[in-house]
Amino acid sequence: MAQHRRPPLGQVFLADGRVIGRIMSALAVEPDDAVLEIGPGPGTMTELLAERAAKLWAVEVDGKLAAGLREKFAGAANVEVVEADILKVSIEALCEAAGRERIRVFGNLPYYITSPILLRLFEFHERIADITVMVQREVAERIVAKPGSKEYGLFSVTCQYYTEPSMLFSIPPQAFRPPPQVTSALVGMRVAPKKEKLGIEDEKGFMRLVQAAFGQKRKTLVNNWKGLCDPERLREAMAELGIDARARAETLGLEQLAGLVRAVHTGRHS
Repeated sequence: MAQHRRPPLGQVFLADGRVIGRIMSALAVEPDDAVLEIGPGPGTMTELLAERAAKLWAVEVDGKLAAGLREKFAGAANVEVVEADILKVSIEALCEAAGRERIRVFGNLPYYITSPILLRLFEFHERIADITVMVQREVAERIVAKPGSKEYGLFSVTCQYYTEPSMLFSIPPQAFRPPPQVTSALVGMRVAPKKEKLGIEDEKGFMRLVQAAFGQKRKTLVNNWKGLCDPERLREAMAELGIDARARAETLGLEQLAGLVRAVHTGRHS
């Protein structure tokens, strides 16, 4: 049986034509779209994206792969190969340089830095229309998890605050070269921040409280927020919103958390 050498940065690359076709159908790239591709590798998806998009940035951290991409797309005026770590790329700067208000993002994300990459993208949510990514299936389940499930946590809330995520389909290990040890999934995330809908005035303050709410999983919300707000006002707000005073953060949805934050900060919960 042939052994596939694993690239030094742990990348795995799509090699199944049927899966590639399904992904392209899900992306539905329009002729005027500007797309940022994360981790293009040898450029299999890049080639298809370049045929459809008006502008394509291929962000590749591996120097050898980036050199290969530059050679492969030397004659493609709409393709720009960016040799860089996506965690250090300014999407705002790319948009400004291209005269774009918003772009679309697609990526085959390295499993070990999926969360940091998505959190980095959320920093530029005003410049992104949607995010479609291949991630480990377990991570996909956390992204779309509902309150009360074992997968639900701070990462779920954050993803669901900035986007409307949906798991599109699973991708087996055999679709990649070299095959990873895990099943992957394609996740679609339409960027739709909930700040106005939830009545959040101080977004950073809201996210700090949400982070603290999930700080210690075994503790109740009241205990995790101790020292951050008036505990009596919090209990009153929980009673007014029909939330058990012993509730833990992982049982509360985004709207409930937002209602409690509004209540303890301003006295409003409606």
